[in-house]
Amino acid sequence: MNVFLWIVQAILAAGFAMSGVAKTTQPKDKLAGMLPWVEDFSPATVRFIGVMGLLAAIGLIVPAATRTAPVLTPAAGTGVAVLMVLAAATHIRRKELSGVAVNAVLFALAVLVAWGRFGPYGW
Repeated sequence: MNVFLWIVQAILAAGFAMSGVAKTTQPKDKLAGMLPWVEDFSPATVRFIGVMGLLAAIGLIVPAATRTAPVLTPAAGTGVAVLMVLAAATHIRRKELSGVAVNAVLFALAVLVAWGRFGPYGW
């Protein structure tokens, strides 16, 4: 199960890192073509969401890999789960049901990491 959790952590981290880089480096107008929800938010908020994604990616891997404050890894998983609930609320408000489905999968994976690393497969 430990190896499986590492794989899930890596997948989540890679996805959030790529998304975070895009949101922090691309102008809002360019992102609107791929992510229609950015129209509802200011450029600063979109960048903030990107920074949170980058921090999530780091938090899912680095503390556990270095064994420096490893409790931050399940905390990052919990943070990702909360972020996905908020993202799903935005997609529901915009009637973007495919976005809700993606958020639900990411939520489930984040909860799995938080449960596993806080619980039986922690450090």
